[in-house]
Amino acid sequence: MNRFAGALAAVCLAAAGTTTVVAAAPAAAAPACSVGYHVNQWQTGFTAEITVTNGATALSSWTLTWHYAGNQSVTSAWNATVRQSGAAVTAESLPYNASLPAGGSVSFGLQGTYSGTNAEPADFALNGVSCGDPAPPVTTTPTTPTTLPTTTTSAPPPAGCTGAAVCDDFEQQTGTTPGGRWTVGAANCTGTGTVTVDGTVAHSGSRSVKVTGQGGYCNHAFLGTSLADVGSGKLFGRFWVRHTTPLPTGHVAFMAMRDTADGGRDLRAGGQNRALQWNRESDDATLPAQSPAGVAQSVPLPTGTWSCFEFEVDGAAGQLRTWLGSAEVPGLVVDGVPTPDIDQQWLNHAWHPAPTDLRLGWESYAGDADTLWFDDVALGTARIGC
Repeated sequence: MNRFAGALAAVCLAAAGTTTVVAAAPAAAAPACSVGYHVNQWQTGFTAEITVTNGATALSSWTLTWHYAGNQSVTSAWNATVRQSGAAVTAESLPYNASLPAGGSVSFGLQGTYSGTNAEPADFALNGVSCGDPAPPVTTTPTTPTTLPTTTTSAPPPAGCTGAAVCDDFEQQTGTTPGGRWTVGAANCTGTGTVTVDGTVAHSGSRSVKVTGQGGYCNHAFLGTSLADVGSGKLFGRFWVRHTTPLPTGHVAFMAMRDTADGGRDLRAGGQNRALQWNRESDDATLPAQSPAGVAQSVPLPTGTWSCFEFEVDGAAGQLRTWLGSAEVPGLVVDGVPTPDIDQQWLNHAWHPAPTDLRLGWESYAGDADTLWFDDVALGTARIGC
């Protein structure tokens, strides 16, 4: 058979259904990973959603590392545990997204601050193996921060936290004891009070932190976090709180901050005479003064419903403001102008607070107990709102 006839026969066999195998050139080695980096940024801050796609080897857990080229500082994250040391950043998987099959993808997000130019990160590596250069980052620059859309692998930043340095709705808590940026304990002593992650009661999402507060001095129970990520200047805080028992006649506290400018003693918010009050541990001053006229300038904390509690601490000016449900509480204000029955105790000595932590929980000095839930905690240098 000549060569023309042989070629014609091969074509006829293929048409009749015979499979012809054609040898292919060797494939290039699959990359270890690839990374997509999507940024939403505003004047001094940004959020980033990072999607990492695995290579040919399935992973039972993953760690992604990279370096920032500028002065970016990560303040919070979701769907991963993110730590930063200088320019180096490490993101570790959580139990529910640790498994990453060959060719599979996982997404997580973070929020941070920067000044100048929000330079592109580099040197992405998955479990120590370089991913090569990332795809060019997709960047949008809105006038105010925007919320990233929800996907099947990454939750958006908690709602209502525009401009906050710390924003936590506890949705990323996977155990029964608060972890991540939160620690459980008390500055003085602990007893039978407990702090747990609750999946049955929440202001938003499906999780909150429940504090079962017992009576008696040594039953203090708090979850706390450092204020190091908030920055300098005025401190603004916002959280939602729900509780079961009306504020008692005796003194109790549900929030405390260590004040390094006042001998390391606590600045405390809570209640007395059935209304909200502030208390300064160093000299036991109260705001308002606990006279009938002073207490009348405060308000109770409603039970059985979520309440939005906001505060401002201005250390430079020595001032303090408080809001409940977005309405300022007149009896919980220190504005530099002496007001009878409100701040006479508070102004007994110069006060320029420098708080270093935030603790939420329960502190009773008698037999008063309560059960409280906390959710949607936010901290920053400007008012965050409800």
